[in-house]
Amino acid sequence: MNTYYLALDLKNDAELIAEYEAYHKAVWPEVLEQIKATGILSCDIYRVHNRLVMVLVTEPTFSFSAKAHADANHAKVQEWETLMWNYQQAIPGSGPTEKWQLMEKIFSL
Repeated sequence: MNTYYLALDLKNDAELIAEYEAYHKAVWPEVLEQIKATGILSCDIYRVHNRLVMVLVTEPTFSFSAKAHADANHAKVQEWETLMWNYQQAIPGSGPTEKWQLMEKIFSL
């Protein structure tokens, strides 16, 4: 198993953040199925203010590029991603259309 940490920001608007959280209390079944089908064993998202951190635990064979390819060919996932982009924004230092950014581990005890 591998664990990855990714960051993304939400638009800094309390109403939009509440809507985003509401969507994540009832993620579409097709999206959940696709997450599992691409080798993700668990996915947790944490929020502080408008910053999100996602923790992915994956199968050893998981590949971000393979997931991106599979997601690009999945209409419901693309619909979800388009909807979520209404709430999300790139973190500082990212391109304007870049979403979740892989975080680098800088300390471990």
